[in-house]
Amino acid sequence: MAVRARLVLQGNFTHDDGYVSARLCIAEMLRSGTTTFLESMLAHRYGFDGIARAVQESGIRACLAGIVMDIGTYATQSNSMHPGMIESRETSLLGVLDMHNKWEGAADERIHVWFGPRTPGGVTSELYREMTDLARQRNMGITMHLAEVEADKTYLSEKFGLTPVDYAESVGLLGPRSVLVHMVWLTPQEIDKLAATGTTVSHNPSSNSKLASGVCKVPLMLERGVNVALGCDGGPSNNDYDMIREMKLAAIIHKAVTLDPLIVPAETVLEMATINGARALGLEHEIGSLEVGKKADLIVIDLEKLHTTPSMNPVSTLVYAATGGEVDTVMVDGKIVVAQGQLLSMDEHEIIVQANNHAGQLYRRAGIDVKPRWPIL
Repeated sequence: MAVRARLVLQGNFTHDDGYVSARLCIAEMLRSGTTTFLESMLAHRYGFDGIARAVQESGIRACLAGIVMDIGTYATQSNSMHPGMIESRETSLLGVLDMHNKWEGAADERIHVWFGPRTPGGVTSELYREMTDLARQRNMGITMHLAEVEADKTYLSEKFGLTPVDYAESVGLLGPRSVLVHMVWLTPQEIDKLAATGTTVSHNPSSNSKLASGVCKVPLMLERGVNVALGCDGGPSNNDYDMIREMKLAAIIHKAVTLDPLIVPAETVLEMATINGARALGLEHEIGSLEVGKKADLIVIDLEKLHTTPSMNPVSTLVYAATGGEVDTVMVDGKIVVAQGQLLSMDEHEIIVQANNHAGQLYRRAGIDVKPRWPIL
């Protein structure tokens, strides 16, 4: 029921909803210390222009990936896609190219436009190949969810006789300008191929845990030389965009799985959330670490709190004890956008009011009545 409701809601989005939603997500990210984000699968009906405008107004840095598809189905579900989400090659692929012409490098180089194709089942092999050729010609990034659930692996095996990574290779999806998200159901051989091709994996532990997708083989990926970055996935799969909270789960979940308390240490997780993320976006020479010559993207965190005291090792405290609530200051490209925990580039109260209003209208338009299990007083 929850998945079906989400699909109906997505199919009833308007451009105004997309703009309001983007402002809410961006405000939460800035307040919790995220200076740069990569967003995948922005549907045409969400209104790419409005989302890019929200990025421009807020001061955050973003890589926005527009959806590419030509089949209205899912590999992992028997039901077809909601009619409001179906797009053609012309609407999706050519629409992303239009947005690339319009927005690439906008807002003082803070906005980049990527391809964000749907997973296999929603895109023909021919369209994947056309898209990857165009991406190479324009040096555009590609991000796609892949091997998130076991059914993804089964679908590719039965339809093409290939593993997820082998299929991605066959249509040109591997390489240093590709960020593949989730990547839970992989073999060691597939992981070696990711390392050899310089393909980045975005690890999303909260989403994978909430949806019971499985646990990504991050320790093995790091050992084999894969660039692993950290992600939150979307609100429906996680419920928040707090990267600091995400770091804690990334640090502890693999310890539990491997029975090794020393695996994936705090320092490694902090690298996944910073320099590895910058490398994933092809921006490691500009952001991701504090070095002379790089852009001034930084945050200041207040660890003078009860739950972060004492702090003999600030990195350990940050990863295991802190939350985005401890972020005091956020600077993007030398401009302070959060000071003393307060947004400077947007009106937080206005964002909350608009988000609640639009959410209520969206649920009514979609015909969905939320009934919590417990009574709300």
